[in-house]
Amino acid sequence: MKPRASDQSFGALLISPAAAFVFCIALYPIVRVLWLGFFAQKLGTSLEPKFVGIDNYVRLANDGHFFATVRTTLFFTLVSVAIELVLGLGFALLLNHEFRGRAIARAAMLVPWALPTAVLAWAWSWIFNDQFGVMNDFLHRVGLLVRPIAWLGTGSTALIAVIFADVSKTAPFVMIILLAGLQNIPGELHEAAAIDGASMWQRFRFITLPLLLPSIMVALLFRAIQSFGIFDLIFVMTGGGPGGATETLAIYTYNTYLRYLDFGYGSAMIMASFTLMAIFTALVYWPLARTRALAVPNE
Repeated sequence: MKPRASDQSFGALLISPAAAFVFCIALYPIVRVLWLGFFAQKLGTSLEPKFVGIDNYVRLANDGHFFATVRTTLFFTLVSVAIELVLGLGFALLLNHEFRGRAIARAAMLVPWALPTAVLAWAWSWIFNDQFGVMNDFLHRVGLLVRPIAWLGTGSTALIAVIFADVSKTAPFVMIILLAGLQNIPGELHEAAAIDGASMWQRFRFITLPLLLPSIMVALLFRAIQSFGIFDLIFVMTGGGPGGATETLAIYTYNTYLRYLDFGYGSAMIMASFTLMAIFTALVYWPLARTRALAVPNE
């Protein structure tokens, strides 16, 4: 039945407060940033906007620091998300089986994810402290370390440390999504395959994995977007140092905006970051969607 005009008007009236709220907190800032990207607004212009056309984007295309943060962000995202997927899938498969204390184990696994990111980052910064940290003490006690390592003091180890901290927090998030997907797979399929002589690996490869692909897609998309925009954990642990080794796009943009007060260039940087994130998300989604279509052709 086609809704009456009065019903449509009443429905529009009901959603108008929510629409106005979304406009204020989402649409207006986006339009403002897009507009400001074509202006220079910084201390050199007394914080007054001055139209410069595409100069900010030309400057961005020649900014080696910007591309260095892009490489760092991509490396962080690819490594952390890959590890989280493997660990999350392993924990989900383990917690999907019946065993004594399973409910307690599931709850305990969610604790790192439930903690505020800043609190967890402070904890990990102390764990990786070169003088008093638990990590150096543990490695020394088991005989793997002769002298303390300044984990957050050198570029390569600092990046490893922040990836380790991020994985410890967000792997439970991936686990809970995949565990929900495993719960929706009928047990009868595995039982029938086992009766037909299929091994555990064959049941996982031909039953569990294809039916779990939608959940894997959701987990990967969420984590790819979140990791690409990582800010709080790295900002608390290293501030982007040492020497910019852990500086991501979000931290560089934050410094440009709030440290150097270069709002026009920062706005251009935000639009470029948004474009790169959209491209990266599409590159993650399309292969997974194609794999899912091939795995479940009749869906």
